[in-house]
Amino acid sequence: MIWGNERVLVGDERLDHLLAENLRIIQSPSVFSFSLDAVLLARFSYIPYQKGGRIIDLCSGNGIIPLLVSSRTKVPIIGVEIQERLADMARRSIEYNGLEGQIEILQQDLREVVPILGKGKNSFVICNPPYFALESTSIKNENEHLRIARHEVHCTLRDTIQVSADLLKQGGKASFVHRPERLLEIIDIMREYGLEPKRVQFVHPRVEREANTILVEGIKGAKPGVRYLPPIIVQNADGEYTTQVRELLYGEE
Repeated sequence: MIWGNERVLVGDERLDHLLAENLRIIQSPSVFSFSLDAVLLARFSYIPYQKGGRIIDLCSGNGIIPLLVSSRTKVPIIGVEIQERLADMARRSIEYNGLEGQIEILQQDLREVVPILGKGKNSFVICNPPYFALESTSIKNENEHLRIARHEVHCTLRDTIQVSADLLKQGGKASFVHRPERLLEIIDIMREYGLEPKRVQFVHPRVEREANTILVEGIKGAKPGVRYLPPIIVQNADGEYTTQVRELLYGEE
């Protein structure tokens, strides 16, 4: 597929619809395809429609969160992604949707972005980090791209929280998606770096199943006090998406 006379899809890439936002995104089954977690995080995160400052998306992958968030705000968005191939996919998706004026992709190790983006200069950080510690017993995917996206190869949970806190100004907000078994670790590290947890939401695959995803928001320099939002249920008894999740994925029906 070609557009702009020269831009192409590479290898097994495909151009998928983001129906709720009326956008398109480049994906690849062998490199990276976004999951529901990214959609949930984008919707969970506080996003101003028009306000000074900018949004930083760490571990940006193929740019899914900047694309999703762009439909809700006019604020500039910077996605940070260490993998060259994913950063290139993200840039081509941004170009395809005509969003070059709002979204920028920075190919960079997130541990090195604070001097570039400014310490204490940003209002909002979003992060969908690798879930699995290197010493975990989870199976490490043999595909390098997927292994880096899922496992703490280039950054740890501590790295992502510390960098988020360093990037934020006082009162700035950071939001994360992760696994419930690491919630206490997340809260401990957030508080260590001055990010006070303020909102937590659990995501359950079905109403009778344990949560398998958590969403956490912290505010830099805030006073203690956390709200636990109503849980999100992904599937109903028939195995179909619930109305809430269908609206997130496909928009109003």
